[in-house]
Amino acid sequence: MSKEKVVLAYSGGLDTTAIIQWLKENFGYDVICCCIDCGQGEELDGLDERAKLSGASKLYIENIVDEFADDFIMPCVKAGAVYENQYLLGTSMARPAIAKKLVEIARKEGAVAICHGATGKGNDQIRFELGIKALAPDIKIIAPWRMTDIWTMQSREDEIEYCKKHGIDLPFDTKHSYSRDRNLWHISHEGLELEDPSVEPNYDDLLVLSVSPEKAPDEPEYVTMTFEAGIPKTLNGKSMKVSEIIMELNKLGGKHGIGIIDIVENRVVGMKSRGVYETPGGTILMAAHQQLEELILDRATYEVKKEMGNKLAQVVYEGKWFTPLCEAIRAFVDVTQQYVTGEVKFKLYKGNIIKAGETSPYSLYSESLASFTTGDMYDHHDADGFITLFGLPLKVRAMKMQELAKENQK
Repeated sequence: MSKEKVVLAYSGGLDTTAIIQWLKENFGYDVICCCIDCGQGEELDGLDERAKLSGASKLYIENIVDEFADDFIMPCVKAGAVYENQYLLGTSMARPAIAKKLVEIARKEGAVAICHGATGKGNDQIRFELGIKALAPDIKIIAPWRMTDIWTMQSREDEIEYCKKHGIDLPFDTKHSYSRDRNLWHISHEGLELEDPSVEPNYDDLLVLSVSPEKAPDEPEYVTMTFEAGIPKTLNGKSMKVSEIIMELNKLGGKHGIGIIDIVENRVVGMKSRGVYETPGGTILMAAHQQLEELILDRATYEVKKEMGNKLAQVVYEGKWFTPLCEAIRAFVDVTQQYVTGEVKFKLYKGNIIKAGETSPYSLYSESLASFTTGDMYDHHDADGFITLFGLPLKVRAMKMQELAKENQK
């Protein structure tokens, strides 16, 4: 009789390597490894051999970079979705994309379970599992780090020892470094000195995609981008896919020290955590999109869209991508983007993105209206009646307060 199959979200690192043998030993599963490439840029060579050596029966290496850029990153860019004023959702956006692919592989293989190596303290366990529940409610989820009765390993040393005991002798080391997550959009850093919020990050050791603003070039660099219906189409005159534009912006932003943030954020599970995020290309793309949008959206739409952007950021951060609410917010945002078409120019200089002009065929900016000369469309006298009505509630209240004050003096 053939064994039941489990799909394991596999990186090739120590945790997921130990999990392969652990799944076989404790559940008797046939383990199918799935490594999902969201643009993390890590070396995937030799992963097949490593997975087989560790006891897996099969390895899928799935490149979802374009799908990640088009279907997960861009809805958040168009919405201006930023969590707690700073975090551009790099890890949060990737998890539903990964969950979707894990479910696809599980269906293809006829697997009964999906396993991930996220810890019991973080956000990722929630994002993976909400994605899997929404897309495949019948598939079992295995989270070893929460199964402390049978997952007894507490450290890297324990995991290395466990692997060796089962004949898996791979070149893993025991040193503790930053805990990092990288994809096309960003790289996050946690651990070491970052665990103490009173300590300044050691940027010289920490940064991977960027230089600090102090080490950026002394000369600014101009960049031009065009958008169509909210989607970036060209960078410095060259047509590219969204994923290619982000890669190119990562190089430009990294060079000029753009998009490095140090944040203490509120995790979904209730604790605060401190991390440093490098999002060089993403920070530029968000700023360029907003720069163009300012010309085009009317005040009332812009106001509500800002609220919807904040709401989407929360929804995505909490792992609720595959929900009616997320779908509805994205539909609202798409309507607002219909005319977000045009060109923006800006310069990058020592951590700053400085506007250098924008144009759009759908611009609502009128030079004659905005100038101090009086045109046909605007009569200064009209402001009298407007201010009278606009200020009426304030005046009525102030009069009432005066009246009450006089009565109290009697």
